[in-house]
Amino acid sequence: MELALIAFMAFLTENVVLYRFMGICPFLGVSKKKSSAIGMGLAVIFVIVLSSIVTWLLYHYVLKPLDLVYLRIIVFILVIASLVQIVEMFIKKFTPSLYRALGIYLPLITTNCAVLGVATLVINYDYNFIQMLIFSLFSGLGFLFVMFIFSSLREKINEYNVPEGFRGIPIALITAAAMAIIFARLGGII
Repeated sequence: MELALIAFMAFLTENVVLYRFMGICPFLGVSKKKSSAIGMGLAVIFVIVLSSIVTWLLYHYVLKPLDLVYLRIIVFILVIASLVQIVEMFIKKFTPSLYRALGIYLPLITTNCAVLGVATLVINYDYNFIQMLIFSLFSGLGFLFVMFIFSSLREKINEYNVPEGFRGIPIALITAAAMAIIFARLGGII
């Protein structure tokens, strides 16, 4: 039951984008098309899960025993930057069209605070290894889920005659706010 609660919280009620407001840059920048939103979401899932595993292990087996926990943010950033480089090289080699579609937002996963935020939250919540895996996986899946819904809404909104002052980012922010309100209400399910 506890793992299901962690998964539900990470995926919906405390969604990394709509509750914690992390990862807003790719959320707004890559969500114009479903295909690029899905590609970014999958890349973020991979980086969040892998970086959480590596940073959790480094924290518990290196930083904490050596009393170097004050270095965790620096170590976490280096791990995330390295993993993003690997993901970028992989996507460039195997799916060049997705690489071009993601553009500048792919290297920006390095500075995506959602990735660093999840790695830090796992440590702050003092999760064990299984709890960390569930939390990081469902945080990434929640990111993908919200990106997909948001990109679907943005594609539909672009088909309609939106007043000029609301076109682009303003209507996107209004849509994101409405989604955040809806997701916040899902907490009442538990």
